[in-house]
Amino acid sequence: MGDYTTTEVLRRISLSYNNADSYASALRLVLALFPNWEHESGEIEFIRFKDGITNTLLKAIKRRPGHSEEEIDNEAVLLRAYGKGTEVLIDRERESASHFLLAQHNLAAPLLARFQNGLVYKFIRGRVCQSQDLTKEPIWKGVARRLGEWHAILPVRPTETTTSLGIEADDLEYLVSVGSPKVPLDRINAITPNKPTPNIWTVIQKWIFALPVRTEVEVDRKSRLQQELERTVAELGNNPGLGKDGIVVGHCDLLSGNVIILPSQPTAEDAVATVSFIDYEYTTPCPAAFDIANHFAEWGGFDCDYSVLPTRSTRRAFLQEYLLSYYQHLDMASNGSVLNTKTTQLSLDGSDLNAKIDSLMAEVDRFRGIPGLYWGIWALIQATISQIDFDYAAYAPVRLQEYWDWRAATADGVGPGEREQRLAQD
Repeated sequence: MGDYTTTEVLRRISLSYNNADSYASALRLVLALFPNWEHESGEIEFIRFKDGITNTLLKAIKRRPGHSEEEIDNEAVLLRAYGKGTEVLIDRERESASHFLLAQHNLAAPLLARFQNGLVYKFIRGRVCQSQDLTKEPIWKGVARRLGEWHAILPVRPTETTTSLGIEADDLEYLVSVGSPKVPLDRINAITPNKPTPNIWTVIQKWIFALPVRTEVEVDRKSRLQQELERTVAELGNNPGLGKDGIVVGHCDLLSGNVIILPSQPTAEDAVATVSFIDYEYTTPCPAAFDIANHFAEWGGFDCDYSVLPTRSTRRAFLQEYLLSYYQHLDMASNGSVLNTKTTQLSLDGSDLNAKIDSLMAEVDRFRGIPGLYWGIWALIQATISQIDFDYAAYAPVRLQEYWDWRAATADGVGPGEREQRLAQD
């Protein structure tokens, strides 16, 4: 399939996926990329994945006679069609650039093409995690190691967006219809004037600007959330942390469905699963503590089952795995050498490692309420634009309450609600 170095060489297909005509529109896309599939032996099949709540994801396979399932999977591709109106939330140009960057560092499958409302990329053979998998030690250790690798080796590169909100004409029409004016980039970026943009704070700012303001209640809600964002950035926006100037390239959506357990067998001495991450829609520079806190929040799944969130002891063990991986890969990236687990282990033994864990534990704890703010605002917009069968209107207040409970706990100790109490447990 070849290696790509810039998004300029990515093939663009002038076709769209239509959910109402799923098979026919998907077939046209696949044949545009692989015209030989039409005349070669074997049926073309599409398998729909149901784990996401934003996009439509299809696996396209060519069932060649006599081929094993593994051989068929090695040729398979994924078609991901964007949810209606999601350009309000997601910068699709940056998503493609992020996918290319990850592929260059062997952290993502090759990106093959863009079509008018989606992407085509190679299929990764493995098993998609379920929410309950994230609580299993071999899995969370694998996630910790992979996330440490991500944060250590991916360079933070500011990018410019070609439009003021990075959204299409249809979505600008949506914004006008709900009373949200078009906002220039300098107003979005003003929330963090001294940081590379985009970043997690400018993303949230963009979303707040896109919130509907059709009623007095919506106007008041938008104003209050803006105040909370400014308050949060003042408290957390310039904290020291891992990465250059406290910023790394974060996945920022590390829910179970975006973790793939690869088909490898852990040894008895090191029972850690090998995992990979998929779906880079929300990948953006952020504090490492945000990306980790966001992942911990995802242990509860879309049902927000707080009883399974990691306790302090589990979080500490996760961060130990993460930091060892982070510094191993940081050493390799800076020295251009082969990964030396033993050397890095020795350099971080004892008080040095414990001090780094203590520091990161405190930083992640400070960020534990921010995922609720992030996804709560996101869900408020999705409730207005999405055609996916998911109750965003009910989901938004649940996630926002996580933020308010965190604020209460910050002021008064262990705050109200099952989530705060669970996270306080040893």
